Amino acid sequence: MASVRAYAAQGPKSGLAPFEIERRQPGPQDVKIQILYCGVCHSDLHTARNEWKNTLYPSVPGHEIVGRVVAAGDRVQNFRVGDLAGVGCMVDSCGHCPSCEEGEEQYCENGFTGTYNGPLFGGENTYGGYSQSIVVRESFVLRIRHEEKDLPKVAPLLCAGITTYSPLRHWKVGPGMKVGVVGLGGLGHMGVKLAHAMGAHVVLFTTSPGKAEDARRLGADEVCISRDPVQMARHSASLDFILNTVAAPHDINSFLSLLRRDGTMTLVGVPENLHPSPEVATLIFRRRSLAGSLIGGIRETQEMLDFCAAQGIGSDVETIPVDYINTAYERMLRSDVKYRFVIDMSTLG
Repeated sequence: MASVRAYAAQGPKSGLAPFEIERRQPGPQDVKIQILYCGVCHSDLHTARNEWKNTLYPSVPGHEIVGRVVAAGDRVQNFRVGDLAGVGCMVDSCGHCPSCEEGEEQYCENGFTGTYNGPLFGGENTYGGYSQSIVVRESFVLRIRHEEKDLPKVAPLLCAGITTYSPLRHWKVGPGMKVGVVGLGGLGHMGVKLAHAMGAHVVLFTTSPGKAEDARRLGADEVCISRDPVQMARHSASLDFILNTVAAPHDINSFLSLLRRDGTMTLVGVPENLHPSPEVATLIFRRRSLAGSLIGGIRETQEMLDFCAAQGIGSDVETIPVDYINTAYERMLRSDVKYRFVIDMSTLG
């Protein structure tokens, strides 16, 4: 084992502070990555503050990790020292259930192991990317093909990027489709960029008129203020697919009514309290579907990274030093960031 500097929460109200953790030495199939940048996800805040009531302390968040390979085991085939590499939300899964065998490890029926906070169904704690380095089995390491100068913008792709890319790909978004994106935050801004790059006509739905100009800069063809019933009515029964990124409870029926026959709305945000129930008639009279989606498997995450590299897509970020993280969390709660914080891990010392 090797001691590594990190930032950790010791309890739900402690805030994050410097802390030393132990990392295993790389085994034959392991890759050791010096972490250069780590994105800050809202899940990090939920976990650090035990808002989901399952946090293992000490908690070292961070699952949007990019860095450089500094060691590779003798059975590692695809990574060499000096390569740029990434780690997303998972570092292990059972490997043998139907979901794992189909490359959908995020739906592992025995519970994937999170990059931080341990296995999904309970087990030993794991420590995430607010740290100097991480050791991960090769099969959960991702190749980064962006240029090194773009690494801060790449980090959030490991969660925000794949969370939005996966449903867009699963529901076959492409040219000739009219696609709605609900919410313009860390997830929504990636949804707009990706749907636009896939060739769809993109409509951004927001409660904030001040976001219209930025939405168009990101790739939205139209902006609809969702609190305005006249503007909403213009899109009635016209959308093929809606990616709903809002994590706060809201009336989803108003968006379901915007779907064409056989259209689907997919939820990717998890609200603290339940959404109001959908109206069954809104669904059945046009054979509409309401669905959910969770990140993506390793194969699909690599596909997303390669797509973004080819298209020149990255997240809009504000880079911060690690000792700013507690302030960043408070700003996240106020939606005071465009659109993701990313920690420069060289500031950890």
